[in-house]
Amino acid sequence: MDVDSDTESDVFSMASLPSQSVSGSMASSYERDPDVRSASPVSVISISSSMRAASYREEYGRNLNNYSDIYRLPADDEELQRLDKQHVLLADVMGGKYAPPMAAVMANDVPGETKAVLDLGCGSGSWILDVARDFPDCSAVAVDLIPMQSPTMPPNLRSEIDDINLGLEHFYGDFNVVHARLISSGIKDYHLLVDQISRVLRPGGLIDVSEFDFHLYDKHHRRIELQVNEYGPPWFGRWITYMHAAVRNIGGDTDAATHLYEWISNNPRFEDVKYREFWLPVVPPPRDKRNETETLRRFEQKIGEDIKAFIGAGRPLLLGSGLTEEMMNELEANCMRELEERKITQYTRLQCVYARRKS
Repeated sequence: MDVDSDTESDVFSMASLPSQSVSGSMASSYERDPDVRSASPVSVISISSSMRAASYREEYGRNLNNYSDIYRLPADDEELQRLDKQHVLLADVMGGKYAPPMAAVMANDVPGETKAVLDLGCGSGSWILDVARDFPDCSAVAVDLIPMQSPTMPPNLRSEIDDINLGLEHFYGDFNVVHARLISSGIKDYHLLVDQISRVLRPGGLIDVSEFDFHLYDKHHRRIELQVNEYGPPWFGRWITYMHAAVRNIGGDTDAATHLYEWISNNPRFEDVKYREFWLPVVPPPRDKRNETETLRRFEQKIGEDIKAFIGAGRPLLLGSGLTEEMMNELEANCMRELEERKITQYTRLQCVYARRKS
């Protein structure tokens, strides 16, 4: 096990285990009916204010997307700001914004080919915006249930509104890189998605996927087993248990992270499959001020801010799943106190897999 030097002993990583059709535009594709979805895409129109407003609905004080009954986390400014900060945090944890083969895959080594990158479930768009800026000669496409909100869209980046669960057939053979991060709660069949990504990629292309597994672990990285019909500490572990049940009940693939390596390794179109995992202290160990460094303090602060915002983001889903507002308020208060007191150490595991499409 290697310890990430940038974040010292609080984040652990494991690596290499267990063994032209998409031209850039500032417009957004607006394809909602699965029977008339374009062939990657033909009909591209600007998003009007009324169409943008139709993308959302309010539930329990937060704006959610108006198109999917599976993905029930917010899609408002508060959530997009959380995702922007999370992008920076995860880049620090993972040692960079991109999987190691990214530079080689994006090299201009095929005459006449424009490199193309697809970000599935792009969220705030932080990752794909970096791609469009870092590789200005590429064509970048961001897909999500809501339009991207960035006021400074690079000319080589296009935002599409679409539901990934409807299929990716219209993208087959179009992309050199396909990226997806933390989208399993909105995906009905992640195994099928992996197979479709293998068909979306061009020969030699790169798949890069990362997911959490909806479980928490103790300081020895042993799973904390909790039941949804129980109530008590550890409180953030309890909150995750309720989230796991709520996501599963509405159709999200909560077990995807655990199977990513298996699914990609067993797909005959992939080779050079690599696995990495990162342990994040969502409730860090008790503070040791004598040995605490400024780097570690800032890192734990970033994680704490993300977790607190994530707890707020989960409120509409949990209230919609049947938790009463009184119980929700108590659970959130207990979680916040637990995060501050740091008496019960809890880790979450980010599982990442990247591979190449066979040539």
